[in-house]
Amino acid sequence: MSLAQEMFAIAPAMGKANLSASQLKLLSGKSRWIFRVGEAGFPTVPTICITRAAWDALQSERARRDTKLRTHWIACLFKLVGKDGKPPTLVVRTSAATHNGGLMPAKLGISAPANPEDAVDPARPLAKAIKNAFDSYGFGQGWTSPRQDDDRGKQIVLVQALADGEIEQFLTRNAVTGALGASPINGGPLPRMPDTIEPLVALLDAKAGRHMICSVAIKRGQVTFVSARPMQVTAAAELEAAVDRVNRKVWSAQNAVTRVDPSRLAQLLHPRIRSTEGAAPIATGLGVSPGAASGIIVFNAEDAARLRARGKHCILVVNETGPADIEGMKAATGILTARGGMSSHAGVIARITGKPCVAGVRALSVDAGEMVCRIGNREFRSGDRLTIDGSDGSVYFGTLPLAQPHIGGAIGTLLGWSDASRTIAVRTNVETVESANTALSFGAEGIGLARSEHMFFSPERMVALRRMILSEDEEDRSRAVNGLVDFQTGDYSALFSAMKGLPVTVRLFDPPLHEFLPRSDEDIEETAASFGLAVRALRLRLERIAEINPMLGHRGVRLAITYPEILQMQMQAIMAGVRAASERQSEPVAVEVMVPFVSTASEVAWVRERAHAIAANSGLLRSDRVKFSFGTMIELPRACLRAGDIANMVDFISFGTNDLTQTTFGISRDDAPTFLAAYQRKGIYERDPFVTIDEKGVGEMISIAIERGRAANPHLKIGICGEHAGDPASLKFFAGLGVDYVSCSPYRVPVARLTLAQASA
Repeated sequence: MSLAQEMFAIAPAMGKANLSASQLKLLSGKSRWIFRVGEAGFPTVPTICITRAAWDALQSERARRDTKLRTHWIACLFKLVGKDGKPPTLVVRTSAATHNGGLMPAKLGISAPANPEDAVDPARPLAKAIKNAFDSYGFGQGWTSPRQDDDRGKQIVLVQALADGEIEQFLTRNAVTGALGASPINGGPLPRMPDTIEPLVALLDAKAGRHMICSVAIKRGQVTFVSARPMQVTAAAELEAAVDRVNRKVWSAQNAVTRVDPSRLAQLLHPRIRSTEGAAPIATGLGVSPGAASGIIVFNAEDAARLRARGKHCILVVNETGPADIEGMKAATGILTARGGMSSHAGVIARITGKPCVAGVRALSVDAGEMVCRIGNREFRSGDRLTIDGSDGSVYFGTLPLAQPHIGGAIGTLLGWSDASRTIAVRTNVETVESANTALSFGAEGIGLARSEHMFFSPERMVALRRMILSEDEEDRSRAVNGLVDFQTGDYSALFSAMKGLPVTVRLFDPPLHEFLPRSDEDIEETAASFGLAVRALRLRLERIAEINPMLGHRGVRLAITYPEILQMQMQAIMAGVRAASERQSEPVAVEVMVPFVSTASEVAWVRERAHAIAANSGLLRSDRVKFSFGTMIELPRACLRAGDIANMVDFISFGTNDLTQTTFGISRDDAPTFLAAYQRKGIYERDPFVTIDEKGVGEMISIAIERGRAANPHLKIGICGEHAGDPASLKFFAGLGVDYVSCSPYRVPVARLTLAQASA
């Protein structure tokens, strides 16, 4: 396309615009909607556009005292002249693909050029306004590649005839309910509109498929379209609008599925801050669990439970959370931690329970003993109030107003449509019946990860688990293990029954010991008392089993092999739970036993032989009321590389992407936030690999494992059960690998359902 063709009318004063395919591709922002409305025959203010490349060429030609392009530009300007032959007063606007506050506002009241030179001379009003409009795009420097230069050259500026009449602005749909019809902007009054506005609203909504801020000129009841741009509204309003367009037969159901942003669905399931006007964050961290919460600061589980019992909201503020904090996390309205990242204990548990959480706030330090914390230079005590936003990581002093979710039935309708095209199943990561029911209400199709050790987070059970971990000999350990069987049998039975025949993947014990052992002096003293031990004796035991790097230490399959009685106990509890559930429900119990943290096929073989023997001895495998399968969690690079050997011994593999990311990168997922932010600022890492999967490294590991695993075992079922399974960008990558299912936290199930439907479209 020649540069002369990059100056053209999109709504001429007389006749219709006749654009080539190349010219249509140039249209972005306001220019697109002006052309579409004018093309449909609705009265539209005469408008022409020019690209930056064409404008720069005009200026270059002017320096050479040439006039070829200028002649075409003048002819283009004459397209703004109506039947009366009188040159109109002009308006210059930017037309960016996305609205930017730094763009030049419309320049009004520009006199038509008196001669051809005035039309291109930057010292004259029209050319000066056009130059300023292009300059406001802010991309004058820093373009380094031919593609970037090409994109810069395609930036557009509009020249319009000044509209005759009263200029009014309105939204094409209600910003809260999503209802179609002219609506006020930002809660202001809606100007009196003639009936002829309705066809324009319907036309623009159908063409744009978004909430639009529309500018029109009204004179004697006649409406002339001036311009429009999209407006960001709540996810609830967007969703209601999408469903309404399908009901009006403007879109197909598939259109609605593909055009709703999955990452915004989280807003529909959690409270959010209504307005931050007049409030600035006192600190920022990582938004690791979405939603907003306001409440009284508490520093321990007991105070959180006490306030909840009184019907009061509280924010649990700690340096970092561990299993001993679970009851406090459940009681609190929100969680704030100084350390940790997306896959930290706080992040994982908060997402399971649906609590807002901000983690990794480096400006925060907590002295739980003194019941005080510092955020920057400010000191806060129990009773002070904070508001946190787990979506963007902001922390505010005081109580900010919150908006509760408003979703109606639109989310269910949209997700129902999405399931029609989705080919990958969506499961959930839960350990309690309450969380399982939440996930089922969001459409989960099974449990892809039930972490055994998470079933021991209550104080009574934590004592039993610690007794097992701290046992000094096999006899001690056997006694402790036997005490755990009854707990787990009831848990498994309830979980299997809640899922009503849907698959439940039980991960065998994988407790990195440091997460489950007492750490504070108070906790050590309480644990010693519950064991009937002297505090000094308990401290000696803790020192003996302490590990330098417990995340790579005595955990997962290594526990099952070194302490076979733990494996024995777990399998007995699982099968007893299967028996109990199968006796009180009509659906078969589908249980999948998964061994974690394997690095060799021989480890898998050792556990498989014993797990199958215990399951067979139960007598349940001969029944058609039980579906039993055995698999492994792939979390280590060596396991990915040897997936072919492992695949011959299992029915399924599921990738634990949290640990696989940290072991592939050699980065502790708990310590990563201290330096990853700097890496991202300096462009070393484009994204946090614990939030969005690293496709080139971790992703290739997964791809290699799938290829080798399926080559050895064509019937191998493949899942993803790390936190990346709830991230839209990561899910799109997984969808291309041919996985059978993903498993994520309950509140991320809708996000996964919609994202995977879009990936299948």
